[in-house]
Amino acid sequence: MIKTKPKAFILILDFGSQYTQLIARRVRENRVYSQVLPYNISAKEIKSMGCKGIILSGDPTSIYDKRDPFPDKGIFKLGIPILGICYGMQVIAKILGGKIKEVSQGEFSKTEVFVDDMQDIFSQLPGNFTCWMSHRNYVSKLPKGFIVSAHTLNNMIAAISCPQRKIYGVQFHPEVIHTAKGNQIIANFLFKICGCYPSWTVQSFIKETIDSIKKTVGKKRVILDLSAGIDSIVCAILIHKAVGRNLKCIFIDNGLLRKEETQQIKRLFTRQFKLNFKYIDRSKRFLQRLRSVVEPEEKRKIIKDEFIRIFEEEAKKTKNIEFLAQGTLYPDVIESFFLKKTSSSCINSHRNVENLFSHIKFKLLEPLKELFKDEVRQIAKELGLPDEIIWHQPFPGAGLAIRIIGEVTEERLKILREVDRRLIEEIKKANLYENVWQSFAILLPIKTIGITGDKHISEYVVAIRCVESQNGMTADWVKLPYDLLERISNRIINEVKGVNRVVYDISSKPPATIEWE
Repeated sequence: MIKTKPKAFILILDFGSQYTQLIARRVRENRVYSQVLPYNISAKEIKSMGCKGIILSGDPTSIYDKRDPFPDKGIFKLGIPILGICYGMQVIAKILGGKIKEVSQGEFSKTEVFVDDMQDIFSQLPGNFTCWMSHRNYVSKLPKGFIVSAHTLNNMIAAISCPQRKIYGVQFHPEVIHTAKGNQIIANFLFKICGCYPSWTVQSFIKETIDSIKKTVGKKRVILDLSAGIDSIVCAILIHKAVGRNLKCIFIDNGLLRKEETQQIKRLFTRQFKLNFKYIDRSKRFLQRLRSVVEPEEKRKIIKDEFIRIFEEEAKKTKNIEFLAQGTLYPDVIESFFLKKTSSSCINSHRNVENLFSHIKFKLLEPLKELFKDEVRQIAKELGLPDEIIWHQPFPGAGLAIRIIGEVTEERLKILREVDRRLIEEIKKANLYENVWQSFAILLPIKTIGITGDKHISEYVVAIRCVESQNGMTADWVKLPYDLLERISNRIINEVKGVNRVVYDISSKPPATIEWE
């Protein structure tokens, strides 16, 4: 594992909150490195890590649930500053001798908070501000040595503090955008209380990562299964800068990419960056295996299996390879790690990258393992990648195969590529592409009768999906202007042979998924 050495870092103990990753992102936005670990890590382990502060996340359950997710009590004896958020504040209060009460009707909305102590955590904040509450329990009695530092209109305790021990708690969520001045609260904890220094920068990460790869790999060889995604591309360039031609990039064309994406990748790596790049066209082989397959998860498994087989065939042709590189990101690491802790969770097969090539005896090299997607884009910009690569929207590992509902055929792929191209062109013309998480088309297994001249012809229906999101865990459909929807529909119907009807998906996640599967 490639590790940088930040001058300061904040440890976030995760109790299962949907906002945990958002807390980590907010810390990093202040240029301080953050790391998420399970709530039950031992105090001894934490002490050995040398973190500058600890944040206890929220939790979707009640503190009275039988599961009792409490941290090691020893963390309060380490002398490390602690901030508890929502459930995290209740944990602090309960462990240190306070009392928690459960109410039948909790607070799940914007709430006005009034500050009682303008120092430390609330320094440079107004006397009152709006925050986001999400809880059913509240602190009814403070632990010894604590004071109330903020309250709500109905006199509920909204924040507690013990400045002597540098332990703080807020009942609300400062990490969400609904909380005014939330970032200032986090910054106060990082800089005023923990004494962190803003050293987590794109430039420092690039330099330290390249140096670390050089030290780890030496003169040995690395192989990378290159994709058209920003993560894979940035991973390849960083490793190339470290080991040069000792990195071999294999690009397997499965025939399921968008129009002209293959040509774009070829140009990027053969002309601009001049990597040790091998292009392999196996599109017919993938289509042959996908014949008559209609279930999305079965498509994913077939595509994954075929990738592995082809990659293994190519890897055997290259001698003295010791490392396998992957563009794994931090959310994947967190997700994979915590999914192992629960049997009730499910993950799409293409996302579980950790074991993709586990049976091949390579050492794993994951230089982006500590990064979020927005940080990867910042690094890509610093490395000189073009905007069309930097702002390339997330694309499923199974490609267009899961955006064709039903069997994947050459004809359907051709139609979907043409539809998708016109959709993206119009989204870009409207200057919305970089502000939309994903915008794509789905070819439905439905044909309707359309009128062409004096003829009635049965042609396909396509659905358009545009969503906004921060991390893909939740998403809302984008309220595209009617005139834009009209242009998109007109272009698709008039210019793409085989389509006579366009519909727009206005469902959000949850309960719907982003992709249609």
